Amino acid sequence: MSNSTASANLAPISGVAGRYATALFDLALDAGTLEAVEGELKSLQSAIDGSSDLKAFLKSPVYDRDDQLKAVEALAGKAGFGALVTNFLKLIAKNRRLFALEDMIRAFRALAADHRGEVSAEAATAAPMTDDQVKALRLEIERMVGKAVNLNTRVDPDLLGGLVVKIGSQMVDASLKTKLNRLKTVMKEA
Repeated sequence: MSNSTASANLAPISGVAGRYATALFDLALDAGTLEAVEGELKSLQSAIDGSSDLKAFLKSPVYDRDDQLKAVEALAGKAGFGALVTNFLKLIAKNRRLFALEDMIRAFRALAADHRGEVSAEAATAAPMTDDQVKALRLEIERMVGKAVNLNTRVDPDLLGGLVVKIGSQMVDASLKTKLNRLKTVMKEA
């Protein structure tokens, strides 16, 4: 496919999640529904983030193929997803790949951002950031990389404080947890 070259420019997308995300990206690009599919996947990720039951269901090997298929059909119907995302969810349920859905969503969003000339970044914080903090962080990352930034934020209470920012394969870890671990290591050596 001619569009595969657009998605091939993004290096760290590989494995099961990368293959499925690339296929969905190419189909969405061909159909002219890239923005719609990305929006649906973003709302799906929000639903996963907001439901520990849904997150557990996706990762659990206990449910058989039929149960998974029925569940994703119901989810897609309730959410009002288009045919492309609905069929994608059905396919990964049939192929028993729901465990990798979040990685597929992340990979798809990275492909879409790369296609738009943006850089994808993820920020994990111990507590939710305000809109002003997210905006300031996005602007700082844009200043560093010299491109528009698609910033995804998430809360990770294990960090205790501070933040961890991933930009492509680079990571900036300014979390309190890491600083305490470094201090602990230094104290053991003393």
